[in-house]
Amino acid sequence: MLSMFREMMSFPFMVRALIVGVLVALCASLLGVSMVLKRYSMIGDGLSHVGFGALAVATALHAAPLAVSLPIVVLAAFLLLRIKDSSKIKGDAAIAIISTGSLAIGVMVISVSTGMNTDVCNYLFGSILGVNQNELMLTVVLSIFVLVLFVLFYHRIFAVTFDETFAKATGTKADLYNMLIALLTAFTIVLGMRTMGALLISSLIIFPALTSMQLLKRFRSVVICSAVLSLICFLAGLAISYLYATPTGASVAILNIACFLLFSAVSWLKGRRMRG
Repeated sequence: MLSMFREMMSFPFMVRALIVGVLVALCASLLGVSMVLKRYSMIGDGLSHVGFGALAVATALHAAPLAVSLPIVVLAAFLLLRIKDSSKIKGDAAIAIISTGSLAIGVMVISVSTGMNTDVCNYLFGSILGVNQNELMLTVVLSIFVLVLFVLFYHRIFAVTFDETFAKATGTKADLYNMLIALLTAFTIVLGMRTMGALLISSLIIFPALTSMQLLKRFRSVVICSAVLSLICFLAGLAISYLYATPTGASVAILNIACFLLFSAVSWLKGRRMRG
């Protein structure tokens, strides 16, 4: 095991993929607990589709992919929250409209410009080869930004997650913190699309949180367990991807699904034992 790890780390692209993946997995798992509890889970999926559309446009224009996609995905996150809160269009319908529309635009732009080349497939499904030095530096800076803000506003995020009405009554600016959660989630999704892929990055947000909730009930315990599970699944998925040349995003997502099924089985057995 140790010799395999040393071999993996002898390649610069593996070091970059490891750093980016660990930071994104950590950010996604922390934010995922609030997203799942607030029933914003599908916003992550919708934003990943928006990110793909933005990346397709950036590729066609020969622009820096992250520089183009970050502001567009952040704007889409705020738009989804606005539609969810004030429009006659229900939240799930709004997400479906924006996500499918963005995906359609992305596919159309690609088909008339570069075609479905290897780089596009990497954005769709993830690749450990895709992270360059500039993207690594941007990921480190923005991930630290996400983690610092989450820690600083942890109690506020906790308040608006569990009882938004009560939080508003006590003077907490719930709308502001909902926007903060959406902003941090948008950053995380864009940063993770290189390694996980646009179609699978939302699994890093949803599965660790859902898995932890099968056995744990306290918010802090769920957050910690979610972070640990996310890191373990990513590291194991990265190793599998390296050893067997499988897509990184799919490998990590399958491991997350396996953990969810395992925790669900343990929860079911625990409940059955208590009833018996």
